[in-house]
Amino acid sequence: MKNLDQVIHELIAFRDARDWQQFHNSKDLAIALSIEASELLELFLWKGNEECNRERLKEELADVMMYALLLADKNQLNMIEIIEAKIKKNDEKYPVEKAKGTAKKYNEL
Repeated sequence: MKNLDQVIHELIAFRDARDWQQFHNSKDLAIALSIEASELLELFLWKGNEECNRERLKEELADVMMYALLLADKNQLNMIEIIEAKIKKNDEKYPVEKAKGTAKKYNEL
């Protein structure tokens, strides 16, 4: 299996081969990310707890992830580092002894 850096490299090469970097400013990448996230949500609309179409789920998740990676790259952010930092921050906001088994927000614990 490829690592994240290899996947990002392939994604950037795909984009650059098509000369799409000129359209990839932070605003438009964030908008595209939001649109793709909405398409992901649409898979579950009016379905209750039913399973959604697994192939469409994989495609929409990939779209969301690709735009997130492109947005991070555009802003010189390392996704591994920022995810690790966010996990650490969440660990401090949601200590196990207070948050385990509850869906309450950190300020309600």
